[in-house]
Amino acid sequence: MKDTPLSNCERDFLLRAIQEKKRLDGRQTYDYRKIKITFGTDYGCCFVDLGKTRVMAQVSCELVAPKENRPNEGIMFFNIELSPMASPAFEQGRQSELSVKLNRQLERCLRNSKCIDTESLCVVSGEKVWQIRVDVHLLNHDGNLMDAASIAAISALCHFRRPDVSIQGDEVTVYSQEERDPIPLSIYHMPISVSFSFFQQGTYLLVDPCEREERVMDGLLMIAMNKHREICSIQSSGGIMLLKDQVMRCSKIASVKVSEITELIGKALENDKKARKAGGRCGFAESIPLERITALKMEETPMEMMDVTERANDIVQKAEVPPQMVPSQVVPVPGVGQVGQGLQNTWGLEEEEEEGEEEENESEGSDNSAEEQEGKVSQMEEGKYEKEQLKAGDVVEISDSEEEEVVILHPETRDQAPKNTESSLRQKGAASIKKRQ
Repeated sequence: MKDTPLSNCERDFLLRAIQEKKRLDGRQTYDYRKIKITFGTDYGCCFVDLGKTRVMAQVSCELVAPKENRPNEGIMFFNIELSPMASPAFEQGRQSELSVKLNRQLERCLRNSKCIDTESLCVVSGEKVWQIRVDVHLLNHDGNLMDAASIAAISALCHFRRPDVSIQGDEVTVYSQEERDPIPLSIYHMPISVSFSFFQQGTYLLVDPCEREERVMDGLLMIAMNKHREICSIQSSGGIMLLKDQVMRCSKIASVKVSEITELIGKALENDKKARKAGGRCGFAESIPLERITALKMEETPMEMMDVTERANDIVQKAEVPPQMVPSQVVPVPGVGQVGQGLQNTWGLEEEEEEGEEEENESEGSDNSAEEQEGKVSQMEEGKYEKEQLKAGDVVEISDSEEEEVVILHPETRDQAPKNTESSLRQKGAASIKKRQ
């Protein structure tokens, strides 16, 4: 199912608002939407809300054989699933160009940047290593999927704990959480993606575009960076040409945003750790008693309320004075009436007019009654004449003056007529011969 396209009016409105440095949700040009990070009951489950964009990341692990060219390193696998629940434009069980693009960008951001120590995932060199799988599920789409996916993935990796392992000879024993405490992953740094959208061939720039702004943008620049101001990956799409100054400007903005998001992730991890240590409710179980399961709820949108009273007074003064009486409308269809204060009541007027017309027709009809009686007498005589002809067996033709159709009654009489004439001629001939004799 395809998504509903934007109309020309909506497109022009968005571009005009961007030119005036205004956005639909009241943000400034370089402002991020509100970010909320929550963790599930199990280790490695993370929910990220970026405005109305909602993403869930789940990390899992299993023992597998390593790659032949890298026998001492573990395996990292990333998968992004775009479900129709998030947007009607996504199809189930079919990879779109967007999902492939997001997968590649996430792999560049997390795996190619070497943010995780893969050598610590080796159990037996050349035989068994840990495979870390990160599944990112999109729950609601409202723009800037890459930023939300990168935040959810790195937060889930920091929150994940793998089972402890012991080796005795050739046997590998995996312990559960009850037997031994799980071990966290070794993470060097936290790369986070920041998206920039360009409009009108790079003239205007916005940070964290929403879904409607993504539809009208000309190009997109995604920069993955850590808090040490090290660029992990950079990707530009849309076919626009960017200058060196524009890229440097975006990198400076990204460094500020990445440091803020990294601090937010650290606080969320610390709060979850304290809650688990205290033995309280955490993750999904925490939302049940507070009735916060509903994810999509309306938030207050800031609006400009400057000089509202003055503008309202100007509009009231310039407005025309409303009329005291509402003019009576013309009744368009017979049988429709109009009743109300200050309006003329039209119910029953049409019936009186019809009665007056009937009386006039009766007076005119009395004058023409004599002529109608004479016409009826003539019609009765014509009817008698037609009946006599029918009795005689002749053909009668009745024609309608409007449609001019001819109706023939008793067609068999035509076949009988010549027989009667022939028999009568024979009888007359025989009689004449007898007389002569």
